[in-house]
Amino acid sequence: MSPRVRRPLLALVAAVLITLGLVRPAAAHGFTSTVYAHVTAPGDGVVRTDLKLEYDLLIVSAADAGFDDDLFRDGTDAFESGDADARAEALEAHRATVLDYVTRRFTVTPDDGACEPVRAGAFRIGREEGVPYALLTLDRACAAHGTGDVEIRSDLFPDSEGYVKGVKSIVTYDLGGRTGSAALDGGHPSFGIGQSWTQRFWEFFRLGAEHLLTGTDHILFLLALIAGSRRPREVVLAATSFTLAHSVTFLLAALGLVEVPAGLVEPVIALSIAVVAGWHLRRLRGRGAGDAEAPAVGTGRLSLDRAGWIRLGVVFCFGLVHGLGFAGALGIEAAWSWTLLWSLLVFNLGIEAVQLGVIAVLFPLLLLCGRRSPRAARWATGALSAGVAAMGLVWFVQRVVGG
Repeated sequence: MSPRVRRPLLALVAAVLITLGLVRPAAAHGFTSTVYAHVTAPGDGVVRTDLKLEYDLLIVSAADAGFDDDLFRDGTDAFESGDADARAEALEAHRATVLDYVTRRFTVTPDDGACEPVRAGAFRIGREEGVPYALLTLDRACAAHGTGDVEIRSDLFPDSEGYVKGVKSIVTYDLGGRTGSAALDGGHPSFGIGQSWTQRFWEFFRLGAEHLLTGTDHILFLLALIAGSRRPREVVLAATSFTLAHSVTFLLAALGLVEVPAGLVEPVIALSIAVVAGWHLRRLRGRGAGDAEAPAVGTGRLSLDRAGWIRLGVVFCFGLVHGLGFAGALGIEAAWSWTLLWSLLVFNLGIEAVQLGVIAVLFPLLLLCGRRSPRAARWATGALSAGVAAMGLVWFVQRVVGG
């Protein structure tokens, strides 16, 4: 293989290996978590926060912060028992420790007066993204609230605790006649409800971009689409089909109009990776991976045959399922509003920006390899597809068994 061919091929393989290096077994989105908070003002001088916190993470973080070994033991036993009532009872038995952790790490501060916790409801247990969550309603008394700006800050489950990385806090609010939503993380732990539209845009755009970059199942699906496309128009049609499909179900699910259990969504996403990658392997097998015939890469016009239309249909159907996965990351359950729709659309724009960026970087490298050495391009895309298909099947089995 000549150096002129070897260089772009090595660049393609290196880019793929870097991406695959992000892969973690079973947990496609990595070891992270999402906090959900809805902040309202139900009465004069009262600010209410409805919180959803991942149960096992809350147990270990609160126990560690409060030096409460009994909380860790009781909470872990309740978690492993699978009994929702036992989990709620473990939190209630160590109520002071848990509330101290939550009230110190999640704060609401008007600029015209302080807020102090006055009442907390009973702990309840629910599920988000297929895992147990603790639900808590916390009321704060806020002096002279309603005349100024309000800062909302979340320092829950920081990276420094060492249990998870990159926790996101999705906050929706209805305070002082202002409604909206925000995405907080370690780099941006707070916001004021008077923030500008550009600040809100960037927060949710960044959240969408980061979700695709850290959601390696979606990245692998995209790599399978790229590897199986021979011409620019083919990858554009596949990416467009995927985008349209996941945009529809993402918006419907995030707005609460469609609900599918994560225990079904996650295995199907893993299976979609294997199927789309296997589609290209089947095509290579039909032609012969070592065949010297040049692949149709970047030349001529593409008229989709029956197999091409079927592939687009398969991609569209799997895109519908991926949209449900994207929605699970956002988890907003507030009532319909134009502000909410704005947040959802901007989150989706962040996803699309990263998707287009990956295609813009990798597909030209594939075209270059195909023009200089068709056989090397086939081997490269075949090896990539085989690896992606294997990972998809492993994830599928793990998620079915784990679910």
